[in-house]
Amino acid sequence: MTRVGVVGAQGRMGQAVCSAVQDDPALELVAAIDIKDPPEDLQKDPPEDLQKDPQNDPPNNFLEILLENRCEVVVDFTVASAARQTLGFLAANGIHAVVGTTGFTEEDLAVFADVFTESNCLIAPNFAIGAVLMMRFAELAAPHFSTAEVIEYHHDAKVDAPSGTAMHTAERIAAASAEWGDDPTQHEVLPGARGGQGPGGVRVHSVRMRGVVANQEVLMGTTGQTLSIRHDTIDRTSFMPGVLLGCKRIADFEGLTLGLDAFLGL
Repeated sequence: MTRVGVVGAQGRMGQAVCSAVQDDPALELVAAIDIKDPPEDLQKDPPEDLQKDPQNDPPNNFLEILLENRCEVVVDFTVASAARQTLGFLAANGIHAVVGTTGFTEEDLAVFADVFTESNCLIAPNFAIGAVLMMRFAELAAPHFSTAEVIEYHHDAKVDAPSGTAMHTAERIAAASAEWGDDPTQHEVLPGARGGQGPGGVRVHSVRMRGVVANQEVLMGTTGQTLSIRHDTIDRTSFMPGVLLGCKRIADFEGLTLGLDAFLGL
């Protein structure tokens, strides 16, 4: 069994990861940590050997728990500022990382590529397999269309916009084609009405709405036709097959891997 730790265990994604790891016979949850108190369900029914940090332990202290519990893989669903420190710690200690945190800069990724030499790191903007396929389909379609826009929908507790998935989608679309029609808009009655201008001029729109988990639609158009490629996340459990796949296969992919595509053979 692979020994797995989770950082950000109190968050909604972190709690889902803890439950999924506990239910997988090939994985063993040995550490679930958070700067805040650990998830209530783990307090009630902790797995054997599971240690959790006391409330408000400094980050440098609670990361040591990952070593004490001999984690082989650590899943991180936190925020970029915290994950930078965690990933540096994991790389320095030869522990594999599976990361769903977004908001990293190009400089961050360059650092991660340099430091993960004794262990491996997977950073994926989206672990839902359907979302990974949606991005791939959009990339394949891009050369055949002259306009493209991305609309992403997330819950009303998400603090950043656009989402990492939306930015990654726009990057892949822009890389697949440089032939895009000009935007005819000359005046925005409301500033930002046309969304943000992403890579290659691809427009990205962010919706924050109560009741939504995470959805994304890619709209493409050319002469006489349009194409809509959409993925809807109904529940956070949709991300778990991808996370578990990452935990099981991370040792096979040397260094830094961006996106789940290679793990799926795409």
